[in-house]
Amino acid sequence: MLIDVLLVVAGVLGLLVAALSERLRRLPVSEPVLGLAVGVLVGPELLGVLAPPPLTEDTTWLHTVTRLLLAVSVMAVALRYPVGQARARWRPVLLLLAVVMPAMALVTAGLAAWTLGVGVGAAALLGAALCPTDPVLASSVVTGTPAEQDLPDRDRQLLSLESGANDGLALPLVLLAVAIAGAASVPGALAESLWQVAGAVLLGAAAGWLGARALRAGEEHGSTDSAPRLLFTAVLAFAVLGAAGLLHVDGILAVFVAGLAFNAVATGPDRTDDLPIDEAVNRFLVLPLFVGLGLVLPWAAWGELGWRGVALAAGVLLLRRLPVLWLLRRPLRLGRPDAVYLGWFGPVGVSALFYLALEAERLEVDPVVLAAGSLVVAASTVVHGTSAAPGRVLYRRATTGRS
Repeated sequence: MLIDVLLVVAGVLGLLVAALSERLRRLPVSEPVLGLAVGVLVGPELLGVLAPPPLTEDTTWLHTVTRLLLAVSVMAVALRYPVGQARARWRPVLLLLAVVMPAMALVTAGLAAWTLGVGVGAAALLGAALCPTDPVLASSVVTGTPAEQDLPDRDRQLLSLESGANDGLALPLVLLAVAIAGAASVPGALAESLWQVAGAVLLGAAAGWLGARALRAGEEHGSTDSAPRLLFTAVLAFAVLGAAGLLHVDGILAVFVAGLAFNAVATGPDRTDDLPIDEAVNRFLVLPLFVGLGLVLPWAAWGELGWRGVALAAGVLLLRRLPVLWLLRRPLRLGRPDAVYLGWFGPVGVSALFYLALEAERLEVDPVVLAAGSLVVAASTVVHGTSAAPGRVLYRRATTGRS
């Protein structure tokens, strides 16, 4: 009953999104914001059509759903740009991954300790889970005709590639945070991180290469037409994700590497044909998750947090990323408007939910961690989703002087 109604609600919302089409990109609202709002509307706090347990009481479904959605999303990111363009951005992306992401984790952990008064373990769990830039929410910022018209290619590529890569590479930080919280030893966490990352790179590179070669072989023999080819990379993403689970390696990173390898080996038409279906799935598949999230938002737990939760959410949105990007604008070769834009639009979303659920599976997480983490995710979804269109306008005015 619950799943059936959820799918109907998400399907009706999908029809609305399809009807609005590209016009939605020009409005101060995004697909995740619509999904979240509809979930709250039909949830227990308002209409009461559905009343599942709050997120703080049940995260069993969250890990699987976010894992599948992230796999499709990071595959779409890997296929979004020709491999030559992606290769040209490796230096700033590496800086974003190696310096900015750990800095965001530290800043978030410090804010959590200061505002919530939690211990080092809980603060580390929040910092690690909330540090990666989310590819699902970032997609609404960097894709579509309005974004292509208003934003330079370099900014869109940097945000896309960073959000695709750091989702998987945040796992070592999460494992270290779990160890700090007392569920494992630090040396054990470091050893597991090494295996997870190295194994993911090897698996992803091999799977992407094999997938691209198989598709090209089918085309050479006339056995692969355009219809099944459109879904090929989505199926490849799920296959890599499953193999990563069996091998106990970082599945999200493995899928991203597989997408890059596929992009590098496949012919131009392969990448171009697969891209629209990945973007369509990335745009519509997000709706059931955010409708579901709206249903399970822990309003009572948020109320218990009071002003501390509000302070944490505001602090994360304002201080987690923007000051770091501003300080690193010269090494990143960003102008001031670009540093402000990329510093602001580093949303917290599906990847944070994924890691919060993973932490809950690994140890007995303090309910404050889930409550505070979900509050930051909801705040980021709304604030970044509603500021994307006005932000593009402000950026254009700052760089060109046009109204």
